[in-house]
Amino acid sequence: MTSRIPLAGVLGAPIAHSRSPRLHGHWLRRYGLPGHYVPLEVAPEDLGRVLEALPRMGFRGVNVTIPHKEAALALADRASNRAARIGAANTLTFAADGGLDADNTDGYGFIANLRQAAPDWDPAAGPAAVFGAGGAARAVVVSLLDAGVPELRITNRSRARAEAMRDSLGARLRVIDWSDPAALVAGAATIVNTTSLGMTGQPPLRLLATALDPAALVTDLVYTPLETPLLVDAAAAGCATVDGLGMLLHQAVPGFERWFGTRPEVDAALRDAVLAP
Repeated sequence: MTSRIPLAGVLGAPIAHSRSPRLHGHWLRRYGLPGHYVPLEVAPEDLGRVLEALPRMGFRGVNVTIPHKEAALALADRASNRAARIGAANTLTFAADGGLDADNTDGYGFIANLRQAAPDWDPAAGPAAVFGAGGAARAVVVSLLDAGVPELRITNRSRARAEAMRDSLGARLRVIDWSDPAALVAGAATIVNTTSLGMTGQPPLRLLATALDPAALVTDLVYTPLETPLLVDAAAAGCATVDGLGMLLHQAVPGFERWFGTRPEVDAALRDAVLAP
């Protein structure tokens, strides 16, 4: 008998659209590693039973996506500090002692993407402005606070949700009304869209060029399309821009390393593989 081929995957509902199997599959082939990474559609009511069964089948860990991130954290035996602060998990590892370890690498992926695509970016250069107050926004906000932004402005169509985030994450957060985007971005050094606005099939998020500081860095978590209306407007205003695909790629690095034993590289070849039709 040989040791089991390591397995990992991504759990969600729906999951057929996920690019994670293509991403991890590229790394497995590139590094010549045994293993498989598979998409698993799991209904919310089945999540607990599925997580109990997976390690018996040879799974070393899984990513979790919508709608399972909060429930996955609640089901874990141990959680990283960043997962606890964000209030959700996206990376689960089945530990040797039988426990379930939860982490959230979304914020790590967000910051790593900015540092790779815009090496001169300085989080301490000025306020950060964030559109949205959902789960992705919380991961971004926590990571920006940890990176040293001096002030973090947030706005959300439901102001109450933005205020709840401010109340839980501290005094450096300032809530701006959704109807006043100019006040949100005025003088901001880092501008982030965490909403679905600008995604294919969704209304655009547009900003007047006159509202943007040309020295600002503007990034969008949306990556379909890669050049969203927000990024087009920002580039026209002279801002540096970073698309959202890199966050997806970088957030996968810690999990792959834990499950398959090799720390992978995020490079142009990986982007091409994930974007291939």
